[in-house]
Amino acid sequence: MMVRYGRLGAGGAPDARLDRSEALRYLGYTGQQVDEALLTRFNRLADECEKAIKPVFAWSVFGIDEKRSRWEAPEPGATGTLNACDTGLNAVEGCSAVSGTEAECEKGLVPQVALEGCDLVLEGNSIAEHLRGACKVALMACTLGAVSEREMRKHEAISVADGVMFGACCSALVEAAANITEDVIVRFAHDMGLSTNWRFSPGYGDLPLNVQPAFLGVLDARRRLGISVTSTNMLVPVKSVTAVLGLFNEPDNGGEARDACAVCRLRDGCELRKRGVTCHG
Repeated sequence: MMVRYGRLGAGGAPDARLDRSEALRYLGYTGQQVDEALLTRFNRLADECEKAIKPVFAWSVFGIDEKRSRWEAPEPGATGTLNACDTGLNAVEGCSAVSGTEAECEKGLVPQVALEGCDLVLEGNSIAEHLRGACKVALMACTLGAVSEREMRKHEAISVADGVMFGACCSALVEAAANITEDVIVRFAHDMGLSTNWRFSPGYGDLPLNVQPAFLGVLDARRRLGISVTSTNMLVPVKSVTAVLGLFNEPDNGGEARDACAVCRLRDGCELRKRGVTCHG
């Protein structure tokens, strides 16, 4: 397994440019005219954001360990045993490694996708469906780094309005960084004769946030990117993204890089986006 690291805007990597219309959308502007003075102020902050912050990223590709994976949730008692936790060694290991509680075993096993060469197991119906038919799995992480935290605090101290606008710019910038990282993976897959789907992050569907520590561990993201996890499994710095993509032998699985919000059915009415944040970074 080889993990690739980089900094956008350095070493031949493209520079990340935030989508200003998207940042304005985070601020609640959905096409209406913005006051000229406010727009001037916003553009100044956007310029500062792009100048001060250079996102870093990591990604790697893994095979799927079919022996440890489970694509369908077995019906309780379907195997003829007392309960789903008695269906074999792999099932027991899957339950204890991911949930760690007998209570979850009693509810029955859920689908899981195990990766080769590491202990990471992605659990849930949503991620199993996202990766169904894939031959490989790509993991990615990107972050605006500690400098983004300092810059947001600095602008918040200047004024609440500046802090909110700068935070929206940071949200748009980390989204741009995630799009670029995803596009790198898409092109890598294309060179291998494979297609991809789009990125899927912990917290989407029923893929639990508690996978974040193991996810970051596989990419060595704490040491190499400076991303850590809180006790509630939130990423720090807050302007960080982790995600999964499937790689397929089929010629086309929607394999262009996509804005994660663009494929969300809750996009138009999302309260997070109105506040200048997203559920994925």
